[in-house]
Amino acid sequence: MDLQQRIAQFENMAKADPTNEMAHFSLGKAYAEAGRVLEAAASYERCVQVAPDMSKAYQMAGECFLKAGQREKAVRLLTEGYSIAAANGDLMPKKAMGELLRSAGVEPPEVTDSAAAAAPEGSFMCAKTGRPGTQLAAAPFKGPVGAWIHENISAETWKSWIGQGTKVINELRLDLSRDQDSETYDRYMREFLGIDDELHERLRSGG
Repeated sequence: MDLQQRIAQFENMAKADPTNEMAHFSLGKAYAEAGRVLEAAASYERCVQVAPDMSKAYQMAGECFLKAGQREKAVRLLTEGYSIAAANGDLMPKKAMGELLRSAGVEPPEVTDSAAAAAPEGSFMCAKTGRPGTQLAAAPFKGPVGAWIHENISAETWKSWIGQGTKVINELRLDLSRDQDSETYDRYMREFLGIDDELHERLRSGG
């Protein structure tokens, strides 16, 4: 599926279910890949309106607004997202937003990483949410990606993906027996769980 087909698919999905945060997030990513940064920023902003705790979407919205020259809007979203990332324990988005704010000439707000500080010692930490949770009893499927999920994603987050994945299947009318539909489903799963293209390639190559 080429980029324009993906954009059309995500546009249809976002229109069919405006409350689906991953549809807006995926549409934002596709717009950004196409160089349509203002449309990408708007999609990411709709994502945070639907899912106010999704710190990665704040990061991407701020980054796109900065690229589009809309500094004031970018700073507002990045500042809000930085505080949310700190509260959730989302360390990577927090670090990225801090760097983006400084690049715009603004110091990040003083915050406390409350989720990380409150985590019991030795508890399983979910790489997606940065919060303590329950480790899956086993990998959800075979292969390096399944093994990574078992080692890094909590059972609570995986359960959230199952609900989101059902929406993806129903709204896109996916037939998982078809390779193309199966890859579409997998791509949504990776985006939801925070497995970016670089990590995915590293896992596939055994690096």
